[in-house]
Amino acid sequence: MRSFSPSPLLRWTLLADAAASGAMGLLMLLGAGPLGRLLSLSAGLLSGAGLVLLPYAALVAWLGSRASLTRPAVWVVIGINAVWAADSLLLLASGWVQPNGLGQAFIIAQALAVALFAELQFLGLRRPAPAMV
Repeated sequence: MRSFSPSPLLRWTLLADAAASGAMGLLMLLGAGPLGRLLSLSAGLLSGAGLVLLPYAALVAWLGSRASLTRPAVWVVIGINAVWAADSLLLLASGWVQPNGLGQAFIIAQALAVALFAELQFLGLRRPAPAMV
């Protein structure tokens, strides 16, 4: 596979995604009980999501720190983010959970943030890295 040098936008967005995902993963895993009570969401759902986010954050941090990337690797990250955002909204629309207003806002806000990461990663993938002179 042909690799490329990531643009600063792509590198920054991957690293910001990793930091945000890692922080949210730790918050949801370690604070599942109190956060669940605050948002009217099950602690199991929150801790499960936290467990998923931690290895994802590590992978995206690793990708963001590479001097070169492959397009398929970046597309996987974009795809995961798009699915996460869509599934978050589907979770609300499905009625599988009954969060309070703060819980609904939490789910919507994180879905929008993840969708924004996907969009910025897509833009960063399309933007070439600056040429070395």
